[in-house]
Amino acid sequence: MAAYPQVGTPTLTRAAPPRLRLRILDSYVLREVAAPFAFALAAFFLFWFANIFVLAADYLVNKGAPFWLVMRFLVFRVPQATPLAFPFACLFGTLLGFGRLAADNEISAMRTSGTSFFRIIRLPLLAGAVVALVSFLINERIAPVATDLSTRTFYQILYRSQTLPIEPNIFRADPSTGNIFYIQSVAPDGKTMQNVQIYQPARTSPYVQVLTAKTGRIEGTEIVLKDTIQTRINADGQISAIDVLTKELRLSLPMGDNGQNFLSSSFNDTYTMDTGRLAQDIKFRKQTGQGGTDLAARELTLGTKYAYPFAAFIAVILAVPLAVKFGKRGRTLGIVLSIVGLFGYYAMVALAGAFGKNGALNPYLAAWLPNIITATIGGVMVWREDR
Repeated sequence: MAAYPQVGTPTLTRAAPPRLRLRILDSYVLREVAAPFAFALAAFFLFWFANIFVLAADYLVNKGAPFWLVMRFLVFRVPQATPLAFPFACLFGTLLGFGRLAADNEISAMRTSGTSFFRIIRLPLLAGAVVALVSFLINERIAPVATDLSTRTFYQILYRSQTLPIEPNIFRADPSTGNIFYIQSVAPDGKTMQNVQIYQPARTSPYVQVLTAKTGRIEGTEIVLKDTIQTRINADGQISAIDVLTKELRLSLPMGDNGQNFLSSSFNDTYTMDTGRLAQDIKFRKQTGQGGTDLAARELTLGTKYAYPFAAFIAVILAVPLAVKFGKRGRTLGIVLSIVGLFGYYAMVALAGAFGKNGALNPYLAAWLPNIITATIGGVMVWREDR
């Protein structure tokens, strides 16, 4: 009689959890696109770095700027290229990847086997959407801070100082309260201020209030004023009361800034603001009647902060049918189409932006118009290719 080991002692085995794996088709297509995408992304950032290095070389060679300071300036300036780099990389990677598949008749073989064109390009489109999201997050969270640090470093190079020189006569507005801050000068410690004035509009009271102090200091996210003079002005412009406050007066900095950001002119530039901060600034300007070209430019900038990253997804939509149509003519044509497509897109951006600033177009429409035009052209080409 044959003996079977462990027949009488059954063992329970836990099945391994299924791993998320791409289908063979998706994995194959994605690999073809990923390599040229990574190459184009690295090449774009390297070109951006080299271009800025050429501009900074004069400070390094002829003006004796410390090497580490120049390198810090260059490294912090690189994330600013994100809105340009990711769409170009998506366009380049898709054109070369699908161009190779088309040149070797692999697209035709897939479709002959019954696979629809939309099924073939499904994962690249999804990857383009993910890249667009990553581009937005970098441009929203990393690029503003990096650009601010880069500007601060440039001032250190320019003034040959280890500390950042703070410009006098600083104006700041708080969109959440309507308060307007004015500081005549700041001490080298970056915290002590001279001749501080704070204008508080008549929102919760029938009068305008102006606070004036000879000195003030920044503690955390607050301004602390000492020996403050409080002036109240009625709606008819007459002074109703003047009080001298003996106790320290504490006021929150705009939008919870710290002292470094509050006193930084670069951090308050539209290109170094995130979307939330810029939207608050635009809302404040509208409430206070500050319109004109400056408001339109800020609205245009806010629109582009969303539109530029989304261009990475649009690039995939446009590149796929172009690669299938012209892929058999070689990779050189794919490279040329990438460069032409990039310049064509940003030519539309410049043209639409000019109309958005002068009021001929709504600024938000002007920001999105190049995406709308490009997506429409690409969508029609994809639909025709599928048919």
